[in-house]
Amino acid sequence: MPPTTAPRTYHADVADAKDPAALRVLVYSDDADTRSQVMLALGRQPHPDLPELEYLEVATADVVIEQMDAGGIDLAILDGEATPAGGLGIAKQLKDELAHCPPLLVLTGRPDDEWLARWSRAEATATHPIDPIQLTDTVVGLLRGRPAG
Repeated sequence: MPPTTAPRTYHADVADAKDPAALRVLVYSDDADTRSQVMLALGRQPHPDLPELEYLEVATADVVIEQMDAGGIDLAILDGEATPAGGLGIAKQLKDELAHCPPLLVLTGRPDDEWLARWSRAEATATHPIDPIQLTDTVVGLLRGRPAG
């Protein structure tokens, strides 16, 4: 019997990517619906001045750390409501441990979480439930190198 392989934790668009100029966006949440909502809200090219996006869909904190350590990520979107490891704590860890951390956007479920987002050193926040216009505007700003917000 051939050995079985573990299911992939990334989006098929990344594995089959042919465009080296595409921007790689890591999307972390333990909830597949949240990851889908983020990717649907942003689409393949959220702004005509930007290259297409390739999504790296991640469901566990360990894989986030592994992928960020490997490099090649242009933006990470982290779900602050994920369990057991929330995106706010992961953002703080990445900012503390990576010498060249790409911009981080944290999805927050409560307005009162804004102070936690500042503590995590994430460059931007967006709200749960996903507001496609707000999320897209924030992501475009981050990818174009402008301050978010």
